[in-house]
Amino acid sequence: MSLINFYGTECPHCIKMHEFLDRLEKEEGIKVEKVEVWHNEENMKKLEALDKENECGGVPFFVNTETGGSICGEATYKEIKDWAQGKVVK
Repeated sequence: MSLINFYGTECPHCIKMHEFLDRLEKEEGIKVEKVEVWHNEENMKKLEALDKENECGGVPFFVNTETGGSICGEATYKEIKDWAQGKVVK
């Protein structure tokens, strides 16, 4: 499973979500790749390519490339966990 979190270094929403991702790895053993986009043009291109269907347009943006599931913006820990496990997130 390929789990990606696109974020901006100074983004306060992203910082909050990283706390959830750290918890997810510690409690569930699920690792999410963190990709910084505000200071890396190549990473921004990756975000734009994966965001065409979702039209999030910003960060934080979470993509499960295996299931196609995504989350745009802040989410609860349960939503992040469900997304990472391939469940439908509402």
